[in-house]
Amino acid sequence: MNKKELEETISFSPCFDQNGLIPCITTCATTGDVLMFAFMNAQSLDLTIKTGQAHYWSRSRQELWHKGATSGFVQHIVEMRTDCDQDCLWIKVNVDGAEDKQVACHTGRKSCFYREIITGSDSAKPEMSFIDTEKVFDPREIYDQ
Repeated sequence: MNKKELEETISFSPCFDQNGLIPCITTCATTGDVLMFAFMNAQSLDLTIKTGQAHYWSRSRQELWHKGATSGFVQHIVEMRTDCDQDCLWIKVNVDGAEDKQVACHTGRKSCFYREIITGSDSAKPEMSFIDTEKVFDPREIYDQ
């Protein structure tokens, strides 16, 4: 499919990178907050589409990862989109077990993006600050068993 066809088609043709992965941005369906960024391979993408639950590919563990299988915070797809050239995904999710809070990060925070990089400095090493310090669960209770 040429670029123009790819941009205008309603045929889903995901473009995986040289490692067989496609990036996926995950946001909360109700607030719009970015929860996390991860990769999917063909198998995890297929499972996500078929089950309506988020599945990713863990690059560090080199294995399929059903989000929430360990923690109970399963991500249910509300909407799934692809960008213009179909090489990036965006999913909007609701999360099980999070009551009124969306939970995504293994650190116990609602989002993996809980630190801000301070810009506008001539420092050789940029500084960061916490913008989301509240933990909505204790990760030791789930992951250190």
